Amino acid sequence: MLRMPDASRDCLAVSPIALGTAEVVLISDPRVTSIPVEECGEALGDVRGRLRVDGRLADPAGAYAHLREGLLTRLEEAQRLLPAGCNILVVEGYRPPALQTRYFEEYKEDLRSAYPGLSEAELHVAASRYVSPIEVAPHTAGAAVDLTLCDDDGRELDMGTAVNANPEQSDGACYTAAATIGRQARRHREILGGALEAAGLVNYPTEWWHWSYGDRYWAMTCGVPAARYGPVDL
Repeated sequence: MLRMPDASRDCLAVSPIALGTAEVVLISDPRVTSIPVEECGEALGDVRGRLRVDGRLADPAGAYAHLREGLLTRLEEAQRLLPAGCNILVVEGYRPPALQTRYFEEYKEDLRSAYPGLSEAELHVAASRYVSPIEVAPHTAGAAVDLTLCDDDGRELDMGTAVNANPEQSDGACYTAAATIGRQARRHREILGGALEAAGLVNYPTEWWHWSYGDRYWAMTCGVPAARYGPVDL
């Protein structure tokens, strides 16, 4: 049985949700889904050889290690902004549409089993806290990256939760601004976020590891009228 944080039933039912004193706009929100895409045609680049890459989600085609060039160059800039001993470790970039759909539907089914009273609309919103619906998913556009920090020897730094820990598993500690994580993890999140924001990326606030550039969520956050990147084939 999945375990929810206190008062999570209310958070599941509505969008946007509140985290602390800040409003969190979910990726399923009309303010995001209504933003048009003006595809710029930029190619996908291979992260391997340019940044550190973790193989835990590697696929035979190497899709996981690809990102739009505009995002990749900004990640390289963020790496240069990090203090000595801190390194970006890319876990997953591009995600084929079929895999994105499977992730979303599997998580939604987990929620359906744990909370049978939720309507289909509520399940859709709740699932979007953790996995993007296929119609707006930035990973399928090569516009989003899941990452963490490691030291010079490749050891991952304490970030408060593992990458891809869902809200139920982590009691909400996966939320970027979660108040329940330790001081060291908080500092590491601040270091990572400071470099990535300075390089032009935006964070999805329910997942500290998820950052994007050029997608609809980036456009909404930055007040840009259209996204640069739409779904793309590897």
